Amino acid sequence: MAHLLVVESWVGSMSRLLPRALGEGGHHFTFLTRDLQHYLRAAPEGTDHPLLTARNVVTAPTNDLGALLPQVERLHEALRFDGVVTSCDYYLPTAARIAGLLGLPGPSAEAMEKACRKDATRRVLGAAGVPGPRFAVCADGAEAAVAAHDLGYPLVVKPVDLCAGMFVRRVDDEDQLAEACAALAAFPYNARGQRRTPHVLLEEYLRGPEVSVETVTCKGVAHVVGVTDKSVGGAPAFVETGHMFPAALSPDDLAAATGTALSAGAALGLDDVVAHTEIKLTEDGPRVVEVNPRPAGNRITELVRHVTGIDLAAACVDVALGREPDLRPRDTGTRSAAIGFLVPGRAGTLASVEGADRVRDADGVLEVQTAEPGRTVEAADSNNAYLGHVMAGDATGLGARDRVETLLAELRPRLVRS
Repeated sequence: MAHLLVVESWVGSMSRLLPRALGEGGHHFTFLTRDLQHYLRAAPEGTDHPLLTARNVVTAPTNDLGALLPQVERLHEALRFDGVVTSCDYYLPTAARIAGLLGLPGPSAEAMEKACRKDATRRVLGAAGVPGPRFAVCADGAEAAVAAHDLGYPLVVKPVDLCAGMFVRRVDDEDQLAEACAALAAFPYNARGQRRTPHVLLEEYLRGPEVSVETVTCKGVAHVVGVTDKSVGGAPAFVETGHMFPAALSPDDLAAATGTALSAGAALGLDDVVAHTEIKLTEDGPRVVEVNPRPAGNRITELVRHVTGIDLAAACVDVALGREPDLRPRDTGTRSAAIGFLVPGRAGTLASVEGADRVRDADGVLEVQTAEPGRTVEAADSNNAYLGHVMAGDATGLGARDRVETLLAELRPRLVRS
């Protein structure tokens, strides 16, 4: 049994999966947060609240590294940690910095900082010759307008330090670019109260299907767990509408995607980390969209587990403890698994989601979740706006995506005007 320090987690699908992995591994944990109120809400469906399983809950200035590190040293002297982990993107470099300070396993803080900043990732990958879009890093909208003239429209505007597709937009002209830059400038803090870097990343708009490569790197050896097929909608935003594992790729595309992802991780110096690398398969070959040095979100890790038996949340815990994770595939009886998200197209108040009970009883269904009535709904412009999802498997082949799309069409959200 190990004792882990968990820093500011419990977001997205990891709100279920990381606590489960810790418990199933026989570990206990101390939870570190600057704002306990952020977590005092309903538990994820079907689970106890994650905080109930913590050995200790400690308030600490997690947004102030200078003040945090001495406090963590004192905690370590008293409680003795064996590893440090987080499931929140905004604290991945902090967790790595703590592990390095305490002499515990984990990726280097420098590698995590580069991987968590989209502008730094672009520069590192460009210098290493890893293929990606043409890009420019701009201090403000005025610089972006000049850079856009050189790059040529259409372009993708991105913040350098947000996640879940927030404020990522396709722009086709100067007016759309100015609007996107203004919206980003008006959002100076992220959801965890950290002041954002105001830089704007402009990228060439890439055409082609998108996949993600799920990898685990341990003690310098990178393992490809598999490749996920991704669906994106919500233009001009980029909202993930569904995924299927494994992706239905040709051997050549599979090799190209995995090879590019491994090259990206190596260029960034990522080790002792679970990673989720997004790739566009363009006519000119694979191009890196972004590298995420943590397990995939949006329940992709569960798709992987249903098909292969490999638990990427458990692998994340193992590498944080310096242990070799169990990455042996097992016969689960499921050949493909997919998820589709219920994405709102307009604003209102959710009155109900009709059809959920029928979908839950359908063959092959693995999960159905829907939002509670009374929720205020906005038209989706990021991955934070879902009204629910359907997950289903196929025991015979790669039919899970089609199955999910059919089931998702049976869910009918009813909105009333706010």
